[in-house]
Amino acid sequence: MGRIRIAVVFVACIVLTVTGSVVGMPSAQAATFTPPAPRQRVDLNTGWRFLRADVSGAQNPGFDDSAWSPVTVPHTWNARDGEDGGDNYYRGAGWYRRHYTPPATFAGKRLWLQFAGADTVTDVWVNGTHLGQHKGGYARFRFDATALAPGRDNVIAVRVSNAPDPDVAPLSADFTFFGGIYRNVSLLVTDPLSVRLLDNAGPGVYLRQRAVGAASATVDVTTKIWNNGAGARSVAIRTVITDATDTVVADTTSTPASVGAGTGSQIVQPVTVANPRRWQGRTDPYLYKANVEVLDAATGTVTDAVTEPLGLRSVTVDPNTGLFLNGQHLSLHGVNRHQDYLDRGWALADADHTRDFDLMDEMGVNALRTAHYQQDQKVYNLADERGYLVWAEIPLVNSITDSAGFRANIAQQLRELIRQNYNHPSIVFWGIGNEQRTDDTATNSLLDTLAGIVNTEDPDRLSTYAHNGSITSGLNNHTEVIGYNRYHGWYYGSYNDVGGFLDTLHGTFPNRRIALSEYGAGGSVVQHEENPAKPTPDSDRHPEEYQALLHEATWRQIQARPYLWGTFVWNMFDFASDGRSEGDTHGRNDKGLVTYDRAIRKDAFYWYKANWTTTPFVYVTSRRWTDRTVATTTVKVYGTADSVRLTLNGVPVGSAQTSTNHIYSRPVTLSPGTNTVVVTGARGGTTFTDSVTWVLH
Repeated sequence: MGRIRIAVVFVACIVLTVTGSVVGMPSAQAATFTPPAPRQRVDLNTGWRFLRADVSGAQNPGFDDSAWSPVTVPHTWNARDGEDGGDNYYRGAGWYRRHYTPPATFAGKRLWLQFAGADTVTDVWVNGTHLGQHKGGYARFRFDATALAPGRDNVIAVRVSNAPDPDVAPLSADFTFFGGIYRNVSLLVTDPLSVRLLDNAGPGVYLRQRAVGAASATVDVTTKIWNNGAGARSVAIRTVITDATDTVVADTTSTPASVGAGTGSQIVQPVTVANPRRWQGRTDPYLYKANVEVLDAATGTVTDAVTEPLGLRSVTVDPNTGLFLNGQHLSLHGVNRHQDYLDRGWALADADHTRDFDLMDEMGVNALRTAHYQQDQKVYNLADERGYLVWAEIPLVNSITDSAGFRANIAQQLRELIRQNYNHPSIVFWGIGNEQRTDDTATNSLLDTLAGIVNTEDPDRLSTYAHNGSITSGLNNHTEVIGYNRYHGWYYGSYNDVGGFLDTLHGTFPNRRIALSEYGAGGSVVQHEENPAKPTPDSDRHPEEYQALLHEATWRQIQARPYLWGTFVWNMFDFASDGRSEGDTHGRNDKGLVTYDRAIRKDAFYWYKANWTTTPFVYVTSRRWTDRTVATTTVKVYGTADSVRLTLNGVPVGSAQTSTNHIYSRPVTLSPGTNTVVVTGARGGTTFTDSVTWVLH
């Protein structure tokens, strides 16, 4: 902690800093801007044939794949066996092949195969020629595929393996490693003179916010360009900043410079936005656009263009008072999220990510930890657009291999995470690992190296780490801020203990900036008990009511500790962990606040909705406990009402009830047979209701 920040380092052949004037458009001359589109993107998700096995010669164009299964990507071969328990899902190789005929208009262009995500080690061939190998299951990657011949049939062959590899993280983790090409595949078509496509599959344009205030915001726009042509080109870069209405707020063009064949350059353009509308989280997630054009200065032709989101904001974290966004204190109401879904594994569509954000919005979430790996670009785009603050991290989970290969690979995965996501205003923290089990020299040395990479690649964001061991462990000492994974009341102790732990931690290390990065309990929507005792975590008994009690107690303790810069529930959604044998469904981690199929919001979901939103509602808990055998019970309600009234079988029970903690409860006696409970909340002159039906046997 407390390291000196150093400048961003980008690898390039030429570095030019443009200090010419930046033109801010006066309101009287305001003009709108539509970026040109010289680049093309071809969707390659359809038309694949697949075999879940390793075969010899499948990269060759003439290989007979007629017996293989037709599939569309995103695709995983572990959609079912990765979620059914037993810890015996297939981990090995799978092959994908497809034919593709580029149009003749692609002649003279550069072609780039882009994979948004494939797990874990991927080899790609075009017409039998090996384009390259990518190691890592979560980042985007690209290969130069100009070998695809326009106007004739070509064969693309892909071998993916999710077999364990000692040099590729994660080595182990509490989630299923779904194999396959589980995100989109596309072909990018560019002029030979373009932004650099092979810079860790980054966008080629990087927006560094130098100073952001109410009067102005200064941003360094770094554009990496590459000349893939046979001769030198004279190049200029034009950067146009537009607001949400596409009105120009800044416009600058660099001085032309010569870029030799097969080389690149890096051009830095400072731009200033006057009186910026700042990105203020969920309150106002305002986005500008940075539109960058690569110009052939000899002809004035735009050879490539990239548009990136620009959310102008500043973030600070204080060890005693928490997090501040643009100088305003912000309590982070966060959750963790895995990227899988029932019977589909990681093979999700954009609509699935949008649905997840809709559920998080409903609950009042404003912060997201994308545990424990880089997630799809759609996730970070949605976070930008909806105003979530994000902790993005690499899959360094549990343990390491003390080898040069492992160290190189995890450093690669971190650089990919940062460069591919550098421009997302939602991302505030770069996570370098989670719950390392060994506090030894090799692990600490690696964590120190990774923290240094964060500081080099992105001096303006904060490195972080999720720790679950001793507060005096050396593992705590590498990142600028840190989170603690604590399961008081589940794996150990009482759910009333978390506040004492945090106070001891804060008192012992008052300058350490701390968060609660994980906390939670299993919860089954088909298991119910009144006043449940603490379950045994690895048993089949996970009553929904206990999960709710734990979250009630934990949130009360969190509220009383303003020194926490953030808290993140584990987990927003149930997810697959094929090695687990507990709860009502083996192969699943059921700590989610929403079921794996997103069909049921558990009781604890509504506890947070009551505390994190102002949405008018009342919700009767234990609603799924429909068959009762004991007449005397308590009706417990979560809500945001000024007062709540209750009726049982049409008869009022007591008078209107108020609450200072969003919980309303009444003892009732059920009658034999069907019982209807209705609660009515009132706020500001309006009413809203909820009802349940319970049967007493």
